[in-house]
Amino acid sequence: MASITKLGKKWRAQVARKGVRKSAVWDTEKEAIAWAARVEKEIDAGVLRDKTFGQAVEHYLETVSVRKGSPEWERRRFDAFTVFFKADTELASITSATVGQWRDWRLKGEPKTDTSPGRPPVSGSTVQREVNLLRNLFTVARDEWKWIDHNPFQGVRLPDENDPRHQLWRWQDMRRVLRADRTGKTAEVIRAFHIALHTALRLSEVLTGRYDPARRLFELHRSKSDGTKRVLVPVPRRAAKLFPAVFTVDPNEASALFSRLTDQLMIEDLTFHDTRATALTLLSRRMDVMTLARISRHKDINLLFNTYYRERPEEIAARI
Repeated sequence: MASITKLGKKWRAQVARKGVRKSAVWDTEKEAIAWAARVEKEIDAGVLRDKTFGQAVEHYLETVSVRKGSPEWERRRFDAFTVFFKADTELASITSATVGQWRDWRLKGEPKTDTSPGRPPVSGSTVQREVNLLRNLFTVARDEWKWIDHNPFQGVRLPDENDPRHQLWRWQDMRRVLRADRTGKTAEVIRAFHIALHTALRLSEVLTGRYDPARRLFELHRSKSDGTKRVLVPVPRRAAKLFPAVFTVDPNEASALFSRLTDQLMIEDLTFHDTRATALTLLSRRMDVMTLARISRHKDINLLFNTYYRERPEEIAARI
């Protein structure tokens, strides 16, 4: 239904039909009514279409993601979202029912067949992380860009978060990885693993950061819209001997190589990211919590304590 309103000495015509929103200002009410009728006919005929999911993704990457510290991660996630939502899908046609179907699609996975490589199911925590990005896309599209008039996440039930991980790398498994006889990029990943165990750096940070031996600081760069933000991470003395280290492997390939390596070594239920909790748990025995937070870069001490400090009560009791 078109809306015609007086705007000073002019007339504003607004059309909201089938998810398409158009508006224009005209000199006379007659012109505004005629334009609105023409636009409604074009919408009904399919000549005028709303913005698509693909257009929303590209606009978000160009205007929002670029201001964050991990724009490439968000681009990869949006590429994965597009597999389900399709780039040419009209943004306004995506409803809470569509989002619910996507949620189930992620949780159930897809079995491998002769024509499809399959898709493993993901956990509730993974869906929760992905929802944060996807929901923000629709929120910005509605509130800032005015491309849609609803947020399809309203009323959608989300899966429960997983229980916090409690796994730590034990010395026996660490040695198996560090002593694995590998060459090339897999050897680089093993070296990155060794560094991470001492520094609590993430895999991507180890591979892309720069070590300053004079100050014993590891320099990270966070991309921002107005340049690059530099982050300096203190490096423990025990880790200094592991530098310099030159890496040619990229984070995605490194992650896949490490998973393959742990499979070959029959190490179960441990990930590269568990090195971060392992390092922070070990470092906590030698330093105060504020120093530990500076190394881990956690602004929320509760997150550091509840998620990354994983020492068991029995171990604490044994040393006090």
